[in-house]
Amino acid sequence: MPRDGGRREPVGRPEFPVLRATRKEHTMSEIDKNQKSMSSGSPGKKKRRFLSAEKKYQVFLEAQRGEIPVGELLRREGLYSTDLARIQSKVKDGALQRLADRPGPRRKTVSQDDYDQLKRDLEEKERVMAEMAVELAILRKKTNGGSWER
Repeated sequence: MPRDGGRREPVGRPEFPVLRATRKEHTMSEIDKNQKSMSSGSPGKKKRRFLSAEKKYQVFLEAQRGEIPVGELLRREGLYSTDLARIQSKVKDGALQRLADRPGPRRKTVSQDDYDQLKRDLEEKERVMAEMAVELAILRKKTNGGSWER
């Protein structure tokens, strides 16, 4: 005989009281909606991070040291393995470029636009000089009777 005075509890699935929420409980307030839309932007997209060159180099060095697992480093920095591979490739390219440089003063380079402008200026000045040489020859013939000496 049960202790609770003959009442037996039902066997099987317990029944819970049905709680019905009002419509107002399910909706966010306008303030919450505005804050969420401003803070998260579009759902599902992360905001793009731009790392400085120093930070990229620091991540590269930490990955090379091997003191902590690469996966842990990437999680901590919020990067993907492809980001690390790209950083490693750029470090390698930069190192090779700097090591290939020869010592001594560097040659100054001019942009293609500046070069084209300088070339046009030179051609114009050469054309004007040729015209002036013709004028000079004509004037000398008139004044000296064709003699080049004075």
